[in-house]
Amino acid sequence: MLASTLAGPLCDDCSDPTPREEMVSTVEGERLCGDCAEDVGRCDQCANYSRERALTVEETYLCGECVHDWHRCTDCDLYTRHVTAVVGGGDVCPGCGENYASCSDCGYLAADTSAVSGGGEVCATCEDEDYRECAACYTLISREDAYCQACAPERSSHSNVHSWDHKPSPRFHGGGPLFLGLELEIKTPSGVFTDAVDTATDQLGDLGYLKEDSSIRPCGFELVTHPMSYAYARERFPWQLLNRLRLLGAYTDEHVGIHIHLSRAGFDSPAHIYRWLKFVYRNETQITTLARRSSPEWAQFSTDARSRLWDYAHGTQDYAVRYEAVNVRPEHTFELRVFASSLKRQQVQAALAFAAASVDYTRHLTAAQIARRNGWEWSTFTAWLRTRPHYFVLLTELEALACAS
Repeated sequence: MLASTLAGPLCDDCSDPTPREEMVSTVEGERLCGDCAEDVGRCDQCANYSRERALTVEETYLCGECVHDWHRCTDCDLYTRHVTAVVGGGDVCPGCGENYASCSDCGYLAADTSAVSGGGEVCATCEDEDYRECAACYTLISREDAYCQACAPERSSHSNVHSWDHKPSPRFHGGGPLFLGLELEIKTPSGVFTDAVDTATDQLGDLGYLKEDSSIRPCGFELVTHPMSYAYARERFPWQLLNRLRLLGAYTDEHVGIHIHLSRAGFDSPAHIYRWLKFVYRNETQITTLARRSSPEWAQFSTDARSRLWDYAHGTQDYAVRYEAVNVRPEHTFELRVFASSLKRQQVQAALAFAAASVDYTRHLTAAQIARRNGWEWSTFTAWLRTRPHYFVLLTELEALACAS
């Protein structure tokens, strides 16, 4: 029999034979003699011997098993029981977290923050989603505004132009199930502001009202209607008002738009909502042509939104951003934001007609029609329009824009 066998197993470190009862096991599975084990050291939590120990923010050393539920701080590289995510950074321990500022909007720690008008610091995510630069300086302001407080020109006022947050109880006009709410942003020279407001108020009657909108600069208002069926809007909206405002000197430009709210109750089901959203986002090129603008700032067709259409259709608003082609954040409506503003009757009517027609078209669109008859395609939609005379104004506008096929 060999002498090493009689003397006991060998130490995995120094290779000396050691009596079996004196051998020590490490967390890593090594078998060591007593002297070598002391050179390795013990875990401060379980007291077992461990060659690979991690230093923590509490100045303790833990073995691989005990440190398993701890987290490594990306700044100091030490292990910690708790970490906090940093916007634009990594996950940090409480001590390193004190080196970061908190975003005034979302409350998260941020690697970089930017000062905003009125005080406060915001993270890059909130800045991208909710802020823009003042039109006269580089100060960050709400996307709803055009100027910071210091640069804002004096605004015209009128008792019939309500504040931006004015929201009376809706008065429904026409029959459902789908109702449309028109928001038409209009600019005016300051000298004709009062006449334009008086004219609009008189013509609208109880069908709508006027509101301030800080993005309409330097002077103007937003014309807002109560919910209308498409048929009611086509027949009863005071369309002559648009031309009267133009004759007064009111105008639109690339900085103002048309927003159309579509009642959620006008859809048959979440599946119908999904088909409608899918149709809109699949036809970005044709819809931006019809809308007469592409607006990544105010009505973007983002990849993130496209990937979440199923969730949005089923009522989830997580990560939803207001400034998408379709704003899904309102509780009772979807807001179609793509259209440039206009005071031309056909263009405004076509915007309303598209809102109604796209919902109507996707209401009974089947999987078979999508798969076998190109149901998502724009040409299929325009062929369908040609059989619906009440959408003639939309087809006329599409033909004028060379996108009717």
